[in-house]
Amino acid sequence: METEIIVEDVALEQPILITSFPGIGLVGTIATTHFIIELKLENIGVIESALIPPIATLFDGIVLPPIRIYKSKELNFILVHSDVPIPPQFSYDISKVIVDWAIKINARRLYSLAGVATFEDKKRVFGAATKKELLGEIDKYVEIFKSGTISGIAGCILNECVARKVPAIVLLGETAGFNPDPRAAANVVEAMNRIFNWKVSTERLIQEAEFIEAQMQMLADQARAHEIKKEELPMFG
Repeated sequence: METEIIVEDVALEQPILITSFPGIGLVGTIATTHFIIELKLENIGVIESALIPPIATLFDGIVLPPIRIYKSKELNFILVHSDVPIPPQFSYDISKVIVDWAIKINARRLYSLAGVATFEDKKRVFGAATKKELLGEIDKYVEIFKSGTISGIAGCILNECVARKVPAIVLLGETAGFNPDPRAAANVVEAMNRIFNWKVSTERLIQEAEFIEAQMQMLADQARAHEIKKEELPMFG
């Protein structure tokens, strides 16, 4: 097989399976990284695939495979976290393996976390599901994403869930564009808190967002000051 899940015994009953892959604003990736660090999640396995870029990431000098699997005994969830984007042509194969595994571990729900870019950037969280009955589980906590498209592997996983009748929900953090957006990620984490009555702190993510926003404002101010100086210069020619 080109793609294989290598994992220790899950030892959880009907867990929630959460997935995230790099995408717009890195919203899902930042959110699941936060879960890993904040909850000190246990790494129980990896996804090995000839379809992903040949790269190993490092953290504090330790080699980490690019797609890793974690679990939370306390909150009864499994987390699939990827440091690398999946090329579109390989999304179907990897999605199929993930959904097959969700069935094998008897996952109660599959949650896909991602971002969605809008011009308004109100930092809302949108949600959608593979069948209408599931919307009742989230419509009090997020805004239903009524029409549009979900691209990349997040959309592919949802399509596979529909085909295999696996109940799945996607949460999309609203962001302005492609820059990393920890505030949007924090809103996704807060939405998960509301849905499952968790109490995962987002304080660190908010602090990171404020720092990034201050840096971006400083760069914008510098750019404006530069433009003013240029306008003050006499024109020759």
